[in-house]
Amino acid sequence: MAFSIHTIPCPVELNERERMIFRAVAQAAAEMGVPAYAVGGFVRDKLLNRATTEIDFVCVGDGVALANASARKLPGEVASVQVFKNFGTAHFVWNGYQVEFVGARRESYRSDSRKPRVEPATLEEDLLRRDFTINALAISLQTENFNELLDAFNGLEDLRKKRIRTPTDPVITFRDDPLRMMRAIRFATQLHFSIVPEVAHAIRQEAERIRIVSQERITDELNKILMADKPSIGFDLLFKTGLLQIIFPQMAALAGVEMIDGKGHKDNFYHTLQVIDNVAAKSSNLWLRWAALLHDIGKPATKRFDPQQGWTFHGHEVVGARMVPKIFAQLKLPTHQPMEYVKKLVLLHLRPISLTKENITDSAIRRLLFEAGDDLEDLMLLCEADITSRNAQKVKRYLQNFALVRKRLQEVEEKDRIRNWQPPITGEMIMERFKLPPCKLVGDIKNAIREAILDGKIKNDFQEAWDYMIQVARELHVPNVD
Repeated sequence: MAFSIHTIPCPVELNERERMIFRAVAQAAAEMGVPAYAVGGFVRDKLLNRATTEIDFVCVGDGVALANASARKLPGEVASVQVFKNFGTAHFVWNGYQVEFVGARRESYRSDSRKPRVEPATLEEDLLRRDFTINALAISLQTENFNELLDAFNGLEDLRKKRIRTPTDPVITFRDDPLRMMRAIRFATQLHFSIVPEVAHAIRQEAERIRIVSQERITDELNKILMADKPSIGFDLLFKTGLLQIIFPQMAALAGVEMIDGKGHKDNFYHTLQVIDNVAAKSSNLWLRWAALLHDIGKPATKRFDPQQGWTFHGHEVVGARMVPKIFAQLKLPTHQPMEYVKKLVLLHLRPISLTKENITDSAIRRLLFEAGDDLEDLMLLCEADITSRNAQKVKRYLQNFALVRKRLQEVEEKDRIRNWQPPITGEMIMERFKLPPCKLVGDIKNAIREAILDGKIKNDFQEAWDYMIQVARELHVPNVD
């Protein structure tokens, strides 16, 4: 493919640390006699005035040698240069900047792998292999054109027009490395760019190729989309290109509206996208955003039509909570604390809504405080985000009701101190008092005490709990009561 590189004065303004890094690399490259360039995401983000602390350099020569030579020229302490022989790259950290080096290369791929065969190449060939035109911009470090912008594929114009294009045929681009399909959608989401029609068409055409990509890399892109300021852009694109149906079929199953006897239900996929955006506007907690994404995941399995009520999704919160561990394992997300947090919020996401009804007892409030614990505020934020009605008066009424629930929660918590509470009588105390080994009876007594306190039958007080324990033990005919 023939093309020419346009060179223009670089409109990028470097800070002092970036200038020092550029000077060190330029001097090292000049002494080695190799052309060197800053490329990729750093150039793109600086042109967009986005904060970045990652700089990639490419040289027409030995990238590892250039990394070592550049590190020696920087003042102060430089983290030791890490070399990744399999990839021909080297990396070090200096003054908060992640600095990476690679030799210019061209790549060829087998149909069953996204791991390329790599050969040394010219700068032009290196830029041609890159995923998108906005990532194929370079800044020269040569003496004769230092700090000039090199633009081989009109990437600067694509930045200005806010569009995602590939340097070469997008079908070939995505066949070579199918992860680029998700990267296109991730960049469109993060930057609020559009994907040009031929690239979007190529993603739809090559969607099945995503199956050769490791789950870890796919999930990394999903997390980056989810952490954007408006995640719905990315998930909508994933759905419309057919990628979501392959990588996350449970979420794709939320889409669509069914009608019977003129009665329909809302599209739970687009409702979910709105809930995610609502949460994203108020929280940068990745796992709260996952809870928003999964809060209605049990609806397809629980959808029923009742001639009187219309469409119902009874118990979808319970079914959804049960699905969470399997989804986390499938997507190779952490299966310890974050998963338990998401599972809890999915299970409880309808509870605060039920507390907006009149004559709710303190017992119901206590139970929510106890079950939500430290995650109560996140749960309330999720529930408020779940209000997506187009009826402004309905939304206002719901939010007012939630304000009353918050007030009740605060009042009961101040009175009973039940949040993150543990019953005053432990299993060890029960075993010692009645000379019991660990057994079901010990758990039954402990649960009875807990339920009595939550129901308000007895106070959250050691002596009242002890007396109630004796009473329960008598009723259960526990030995050694008297």
